[in-house]
Amino acid sequence: MKHTLLALALMSAVSLAACSKPATDTTAETPAPAAEAPADAMPPAEPAAADTSADAAMAPSNPMVGGAPMYADKDIIDNAVNSKDHTTLVAAVKAAGLVDTLKGAGPFTVFAPTNAAFEKLPKGTVDSLLKPDMKADLTKVLTYHVVPGKVDGAALKQQIAAGNGSATLKTVQGGTLTAKDDGKGGIVLTDAKGGMSHVTTADVMQKNGVIHVVDTVLMP
Repeated sequence: MKHTLLALALMSAVSLAACSKPATDTTAETPAPAAEAPADAMPPAEPAAADTSADAAMAPSNPMVGGAPMYADKDIIDNAVNSKDHTTLVAAVKAAGLVDTLKGAGPFTVFAPTNAAFEKLPKGTVDSLLKPDMKADLTKVLTYHVVPGKVDGAALKQQIAAGNGSATLKTVQGGTLTAKDDGKGGIVLTDAKGGMSHVTTADVMQKNGVIHVVDTVLMP
């Protein structure tokens, strides 16, 4: 009987010990939230786009003439017709039948009188020269303003220096012009009759030569 009571007491102790053992915590730990970037943080910089534009070769800029741009890849006539200061010259070139010549390969150096230059001539001179029966005389006047080859301002000044202050230019008409320094860094031309004309705009480059704008009509 004592043994039975002892066995029951031991079984009760084991049961109580089992009930008092703490349960294992199986709850998974919640990971800490990731740190947020500050509100004023800059977004990562994107790679700069590659510059695919070609570096175009820039030709020297031509001066404006008569309020119009002059293009070095156009010929003398195609540029001249856009100048509002050279409408009389263009009309004269057409009347003399020189359009095709001045659109040719050249090269030519043209001393181009403005409308104001033609207005300096005696009254009625231009109207007379534009008449069909005066074509030969008009052609002489116009070709007297043309020199074979491309003579820019720098080359002309070199010729003047080499000539001890003056250079003689042989024109397409057959006569000559005398070029000198005007004392102000510019160039003045003297014609066969002693008339003087100043270059007001030099080095207007053309596909087939160069134009120098002058302020007085040159007379052979």
